[in-house]
Amino acid sequence: MARTHSVTDGRSPSPQPGHSAAEIAAAWQRERPGTPTESIEIVTPIWWLAKLFSDDRGKVLRDAGIDAATLDLLSVIRRSGPPYALSTRELARRTLVTAGAISQRVARAEREGLVERTAGPAGSRTVMVALAAEGHALIERSVDAVLGREATLVGGLSPDERLLLTALLDKLTADVRARIADTSG
Repeated sequence: MARTHSVTDGRSPSPQPGHSAAEIAAAWQRERPGTPTESIEIVTPIWWLAKLFSDDRGKVLRDAGIDAATLDLLSVIRRSGPPYALSTRELARRTLVTAGAISQRVARAEREGLVERTAGPAGSRTVMVALAAEGHALIERSVDAVLGREATLVGGLSPDERLLLTALLDKLTADVRARIADTSG
């Protein structure tokens, strides 16, 4: 397993591998010949990158004055297009969180003046959630900060490399989802 190096500003440690993923795989083969290590050079760097991206996004969000759950909620509504309103059921589907979690997120965002809840079409029990003016302004600022920073972080890849990596990650994600579904059913 990779060693981590703690940062001194009180936040969580960022991964600073003490060994490359190839060195980790080789060490396992040396210590336990026959151990399946073919995933290490793929999965380990993905974990390291996920930690780096997560830590950096957390800082950007703190600086922008928004948390990840609120960013997720407001982003989903904003991406839906005018009139920037979705049902709570649709919010739960698009954010991949439970109805209870959506209810909590919406209630908190409503208290903060970021969204407004309204009744759905007459005769339905649907609750619609719309961006309030303050929520719209916050998501506009936040998405620029987050996506601008992440564009900078992947800027070391050429456009062709980004396209190739995107295709490979899409392929791997779909395959992993299918394999997990096959074993969890």
